[in-house]
Amino acid sequence: MALTISPEAKKRLIGSIKRYFEEHMDEEIGDLKADLLLDYFLKEIGPTVYNQAIANAQAFFQEKVADLDGSCYEPEFTFWKKG
Repeated sequence: MALTISPEAKKRLIGSIKRYFEEHMDEEIGDLKADLLLDYFLKEIGPTVYNQAIANAQAFFQEKVADLDGSCYEPEFTFWKKG
């Protein structure tokens, strides 16, 4: 699955990359270089992050499903409780 981001998010990410370079690399880069770097991150690093997020979500939901009996069980036939 290809990762896609909204134009607004892309604009903010490019700004963040540019700021990172200015503050941490003591170098200014333009919009084109920041855009190319973002594209690289999305294509090269994005799938790894995406796959890990899916694995985390699966583990979370499997844990919740495994506990359904304990958290969602209601005893039956309790009107005439033994007393």
